[in-house]
Amino acid sequence: MQATSIKLGDPTYFEVLDFLQKEAEVLDNGDFRAWLSMLCQEIRYVMPIRTTRERVHGEGFVENMYHFEENYASLKKRVERLETEFAWAEDPPSRTRRFIDNVRIEQETENEWKVRSYLLLARSRSNEPDYYLMTCVRNDTLIRTEQGLKLKSRKILLDQSTLGMDNLAVFF
Repeated sequence: MQATSIKLGDPTYFEVLDFLQKEAEVLDNGDFRAWLSMLCQEIRYVMPIRTTRERVHGEGFVENMYHFEENYASLKKRVERLETEFAWAEDPPSRTRRFIDNVRIEQETENEWKVRSYLLLARSRSNEPDYYLMTCVRNDTLIRTEQGLKLKSRKILLDQSTLGMDNLAVFF
């Protein structure tokens, strides 16, 4: 099957958009166990390091260095750690809001979609008066399973080369 663009108004478009919005809600509510249930066991979850370079030297990402390079087991361990008293980076937990926009969908096979979306992550920490904002492009692969759509892979491309927050203990 040749990749087919899924347009706004198509029922599949709304199904994928609903998945992304539900995922954002689950993460913002800190329901990380529910988030794990939205992932494939074979997930690849990466965030390459961004660099500032001239256009002739590529898109500005180091493809063999990552802020995150995770699989299901490592993501599950991160969630389990958040449930302990030893998750100091997230205790008290961050308050987050995820805003998803510019969703583009390509159907790869009958049950697999490539999804590109923009994410604005607003994060508040402790009693600090300021918000931290991060923006990125997420390149996802979603598959349909008997339980519904699941996230098979996510590549997070930050817009910033220098992070404006103390840690990256949140999920994107």
